[in-house]
Amino acid sequence: MSAATLRQRIVDKPGAADKAELLREAEDVELTEGQKFVVPNFTVKQLLDAIPAHCFKRSAFKSSLYVLQDFVLLAALVYGAYHIDSFLSRFNLSSAAHTIAKVSLWFAYQVAAGMVGTGVWVIAHECGHQAYSESKAINNAVGWVLHSILLVPYHSWRISHGRHHAATGHLTRDEVFVPRTREQLGIQAAKTEEEKKGINVPAWRQAELREALEESPIGALYGAIVHQLFGWPMYLIRNASGQLWYPKMTNHFQPSSIIFKPSHWYQIVASDIGVFLTFAALATFAYYRGFAEVAMVYIAPYLWVNHWLVFITFLQHTDPVLPHYSEKTWTFARGALATVDRNCLGPIGPYIFHGITETHVAHHTASRIPHYNAWEATEALKKFLGPHYQYNPENMIVSFWKSHRNCKYIEAGEDVAFYRNYSGVAQKVAVVEENAVSDSGVDHK
Repeated sequence: MSAATLRQRIVDKPGAADKAELLREAEDVELTEGQKFVVPNFTVKQLLDAIPAHCFKRSAFKSSLYVLQDFVLLAALVYGAYHIDSFLSRFNLSSAAHTIAKVSLWFAYQVAAGMVGTGVWVIAHECGHQAYSESKAINNAVGWVLHSILLVPYHSWRISHGRHHAATGHLTRDEVFVPRTREQLGIQAAKTEEEKKGINVPAWRQAELREALEESPIGALYGAIVHQLFGWPMYLIRNASGQLWYPKMTNHFQPSSIIFKPSHWYQIVASDIGVFLTFAALATFAYYRGFAEVAMVYIAPYLWVNHWLVFITFLQHTDPVLPHYSEKTWTFARGALATVDRNCLGPIGPYIFHGITETHVAHHTASRIPHYNAWEATEALKKFLGPHYQYNPENMIVSFWKSHRNCKYIEAGEDVAFYRNYSGVAQKVAVVEENAVSDSGVDHK
């Protein structure tokens, strides 16, 4: 797009005479097609109408079959883990070989159990969206049990996650993975106009920013490991990666937390009770069988569940091509499309994780669609949205490393903000089309 075209688009809009700053930017910035992000102008009704009606049907029986599948897999894995010693005894292994084989098989169990446990987590999360069944009572009962087993306070998470869906991509209202501004991270102020825009940043300035922001590969790896192991419990306990304007130590276990309304009090207490009962069961298990066995059978797979949960959700909402909107420009439809579909490690995502990475755009468009119908909904949205549908075919591990290192900060005051990398460069610049819609969300019920 040429500067003249952008300038003409601005002039044609009502009140363009008051937009001298935009006119000046149009003169200074030449956007390539790859840099241009056309802000979508769909309404919620248009998005929902694009999805076949039968995709919204929920079946408790069908959903329960997936729960049964996951617990059968978990039971088989636990059974196998408890028979590792008897299995290895069949072979005439040296002491060293026996130890290596035993450690390897236990590790394989823990990784596999963590993956299947993540699938259980996904179904519990669907319960929170009322996507498991037509019955609210069934949804909440099943969700409470499944999430409690995984040490997740069900209603607390359901409520805050619902707030995330209601304000996805909103710079001041979204609940999680909120981008930090240059000022919040203590990065020095921009020195050039190009740096403020994130496009055509001078080479000398890129070098300065890289020197200031670049961390060593070892430091980056350490940060990524801490992020993966503890990011999820830290979000629950102290709002890590959430809104900075929330009070210090905002958490999901306190009924009086700013996240909740007074009417939620009993639900938060019930959620805490569910987590407490699981801790009590684990303590009893440790008392009779020893803490080491609890760590091997439950805690290690639980940490893998944490890893996959943070890994998946981070990449759903953190990418250089994803926009974040101010109060002025955000609509529910724009927020719903401010996420990206990916394939998670071949068949693992579609089958073990129940398609949570492959159908996330559809999930944000209509969260009550059960996962087994989200595939058809995704195909329908692809056809309707065209270039506004976000899909990244890149290996998710590669994408995670890139996003972890390159999604550094955004510029404060932007109505449509994109992450800057450690050189201060943005991959995208927003172009607002004419006839932008206002969407109050009335159509979304």
